Amino acid sequence: MVNLLPMCPLSRNELELIFENLDSNGDGFVTLEELNQLLKRTGFKFSIEELESLVGVKSLDMSEFMLFYDSINGGRKDGDEIEEVESDLLKAFKVFDLDGDGFITSQELECVLKRLGMWGEERDCRSMIYSYDTNLDGKLDFKEFKNMMLLTLKRI
Repeated sequence: MVNLLPMCPLSRNELELIFENLDSNGDGFVTLEELNQLLKRTGFKFSIEELESLVGVKSLDMSEFMLFYDSINGGRKDGDEIEEVESDLLKAFKVFDLDGDGFITSQELECVLKRLGMWGEERDCRSMIYSYDTNLDGKLDFKEFKNMMLLTLKRI
């Protein structure tokens, strides 16, 4: 995304204060009209239609407002963390991708789980792979592995 805010990143507390000030009726949402007034004061001119196209909704709650800010601020606040997670997931993927072909097969998964002492006879690596194999080729590519790991972390 394009960095529309050539300034120091704002803290979460500062963004919450801005949100509260923009939310003139106190309903927990900032309308596009309210957001557009702020943007105009900071030198950005959008039509409501352009803003709706950019934001994707007619009003923003606090979390959507934070995401919008991050997107127009170049995503710097969480960018390093996202890159770090991506890098860690790639390292983990390479541990399971024993032959380095860019895929994890059920045999590779079983081998690594045995080495890590995490293998039990009740485990079926084919069904584990199948659960996250979105293109149904019988193996996991990095994107499928990443989705599996992120979904697993959300459950914890």
